[in-house]
Amino acid sequence: MKDLEGDWQVERLSGLLPPMIGIWKRISGARGSTRLGSLPGVPFRLEQRERYVALIYYPPFSMLVDELQIQPDGSWLGRSTFAGRELGWFWMKRRWCGDGKVKDSTRM
Repeated sequence: MKDLEGDWQVERLSGLLPPMIGIWKRISGARGSTRLGSLPGVPFRLEQRERYVALIYYPPFSMLVDELQIQPDGSWLGRSTFAGRELGWFWMKRRWCGDGKVKDSTRM
């Protein structure tokens, strides 16, 4: 799960997910959060499963689980579920600075 550490831009691909303008995820170790801009995030824990990594949200959002599969280019394809039912698909890629370097998550 080390491949997931850092800050990730999120883009909606399909389904019932809302537009994800300004949505990003910060992951450190086995925990993280989904954020909107600079607002505090909705926390989750990571769990390695057979074919994917699950982002399991804490109450009151515990019915929500994101399932992530790494892609050859290092991005992640995600599927959001609510109570086991698919909500939609999203894509995650690393957040970058204008100079092409990964943003320092300690400064955000």
